[in-house]
Amino acid sequence: MALVRSLLGAKKILGGSLAGTRKANSAPKGFLAVYVGERQEKQRYIVPVSYLSQPSFQALLSKSEEEFGFNHPMGGLTIPCPVDIFIGITSQLQR
Repeated sequence: MALVRSLLGAKKILGGSLAGTRKANSAPKGFLAVYVGERQEKQRYIVPVSYLSQPSFQALLSKSEEEFGFNHPMGGLTIPCPVDIFIGITSQLQR
């Protein structure tokens, strides 16, 4: 049940942040664009949608929701963590 709630929360985050910015943040089908970083300079990454079901990626989404709610300043999903941590987490995920 927690997984379902997490996925629904992720869907809310993605739907709210990407709905009006699809062209600006376009990604291939099955992928989504995210902005990662703690300060003003954010780096853009394209990640598989399958990451949404991974607990460690869901933790990053929860952190994003805590900091930004559903209003993401970059126009796309923003994950407020150091880039090296993001890369470490996502490199361990299965696609």
